[in-house]
Amino acid sequence: MASNGCRPSLPIHAVVSLVLLLLAAAATCLPASAANSPKQSNKPSLKTVQSPDGDIIDCVPSHLQPAFDHPKLKGLKPLEPPERPKGRKAKSMAGGVTQLWRASGETCPQGTVPIRRTTDEEALRVRKYERKLVEGAGESPFTNHEYAVGTVKDENLYYGAEATYNVWAPAVANNGEFSLSQIWLTSGTYATNLNTIEAGWQVLYGQSYPRFFIYWTADAYKSTGCYNLQCAGFVQTDTNIVLGGSISPTSTYNGKQIEVEILVWKDKKDGNWWLEWDSTVVGYWPSSLFSHLADNATTVQFGGEIVNKGPSGVHTATHMGSGYFPEEGFGRAAYIHNLQVVDATNTLVPVQSLSLTAGKPNCYNITKGVNSDWGMYFFFGGPGRSDVCP
Repeated sequence: MASNGCRPSLPIHAVVSLVLLLLAAAATCLPASAANSPKQSNKPSLKTVQSPDGDIIDCVPSHLQPAFDHPKLKGLKPLEPPERPKGRKAKSMAGGVTQLWRASGETCPQGTVPIRRTTDEEALRVRKYERKLVEGAGESPFTNHEYAVGTVKDENLYYGAEATYNVWAPAVANNGEFSLSQIWLTSGTYATNLNTIEAGWQVLYGQSYPRFFIYWTADAYKSTGCYNLQCAGFVQTDTNIVLGGSISPTSTYNGKQIEVEILVWKDKKDGNWWLEWDSTVVGYWPSSLFSHLADNATTVQFGGEIVNKGPSGVHTATHMGSGYFPEEGFGRAAYIHNLQVVDATNTLVPVQSLSLTAGKPNCYNITKGVNSDWGMYFFFGGPGRSDVCP
């Protein structure tokens, strides 16, 4: 029989498998010495997106994401989101916040998760940040971390929490510093076995945009846990949100306030802790990662944090929140409102009692209030170094 010049076609599954093998091999051959080049996670991607802010986003098959390298998670597949907590309210300022990598309409294919590449320089910088305990909630040895936080005092056991945050781009003055606004859910002792789940927005030194971040640890920040997807742990289920990705736009002084809701709740069926960012379910922390948080959280905190590495005893000029004190009020100061916790019946309950901590109130302060629209809320932040904060 005469040949038509075409080779026999391979089955599509064979082609996909071959592509994944080639991509994995290529990833492992990347030079490790490129200090400022985007660093692959040695995970094959089906698509790569260049973000306007310079980030490179790899669309990695969901079952190959870093979480499933964990010994307790090997061979598992991502779960479907469970029922959300009851008692949720409509957002007060819907929409308005997005991530820069999607500015041109780019998305990752279904069946993949977007993973931001990090540079060697960034990885080193993040290791220098690690990590922190909140003053006022335990014996914090990290004296260069400063806080303005509210600690919930309503119940002893918590199964999640939610709040609404306005997003800013605070100035970060020195290398090795950051400024953030976040939620902490914790259990255990600060000295040895603290378990934490954390989520919020953060600005690192040298970066102009705030970034959506998560963090976890199961041993008081000693050897377990990490930011975002930089280790095996958090399982991402969404194809649109990049952990560590830039947020835009941000709030402006005397201008529009850009808000985002963050909800963390425990699925009573499987015990996993799920994360929702502005109505999008992002993924979950498997309960098997934790000891104390395998059951519940005993402390919930909301607020701001900075790292102070000002030279020779001079306080840093890094801003917290908007860079203005809470007395400036709405449109000028950073805030967190509609503070709620999830109870044992998977119901969101408004926070009734909040204890405030400001380690250096002349540098960064916090004030609280209650009203019918915002429920329990607080304003927080400050400029750092000034005449009253030398």
